[in-house]
Amino acid sequence: MTKTMTVASLKKMTADGEKFTMLTAYDATFAQLLSSAGVETLLIGDSLGMVIQGQHSTLPVSVDEMVYHTQAVARGNQGALLVADMPFNSYGTTEQCLATAGKLMQAGAHMVKLEGGDWLCESITAMSRMGIPSCVHMGLTPQSVNKFGGYKVQGRDNDAAQSMIDQALAVANAGADFILLECVPASLAKAITEAVPVPVIGIGAGKDTDAQVLVCYDMLGLTQHRMPKFVKNYMLEHHNYQSAVKAYIDEVKAQTFPAAEHEFD
Repeated sequence: MTKTMTVASLKKMTADGEKFTMLTAYDATFAQLLSSAGVETLLIGDSLGMVIQGQHSTLPVSVDEMVYHTQAVARGNQGALLVADMPFNSYGTTEQCLATAGKLMQAGAHMVKLEGGDWLCESITAMSRMGIPSCVHMGLTPQSVNKFGGYKVQGRDNDAAQSMIDQALAVANAGADFILLECVPASLAKAITEAVPVPVIGIGAGKDTDAQVLVCYDMLGLTQHRMPKFVKNYMLEHHNYQSAVKAYIDEVKAQTFPAAEHEFD
């Protein structure tokens, strides 16, 4: 990557109508591969619990483990904005949230991501005041899988959709810098993207969001589980990791990924 990505530069890309890309990274090797290929944002996701540790969910991942992987990704990064997940049960109060976010930022993150809605507003504002950028993850939030009763599309009925729009506006107004939408109908993701004043990243949320994210292990065909509907395995058409990552970047920017078959109604 020829330049260092910042929150401000990514917001300018969005304002200029250019899509940006995000992929997960958990170590220095993948961080170097993905960022040098031009991926603008790397997510040190608590998905590492499943793809690295072999857990059945993200819930067992600890703050110390997130710090360790954030440090590793920071060492290999070549200019991407680094977003680190706040793990399960690490941001229940504003004080706890600030403590966890501080550890991740000191480990090398440029932004933290946390799952929830308008109940996070006080913590979001407090982080913003302390100079900690935040991304709020809405829709299917994997840390709430036991509450949801499984990995299910969210926001399909009118009341749930309107609630998600209202909560997205609330967190943006509280100071959130990005919003991430997972597994929501494409029409709802489009409505939220048009409604909020901050960039929206989608995964299983259609092509109208400002950016796209995938788990790197999924888009490179490295996982053994059944691929979710919203994933495209780029290694099926490309001979090496570098060309697969470049194809992902190109397709997101050309708005050919995600295609209709990757969306939810």
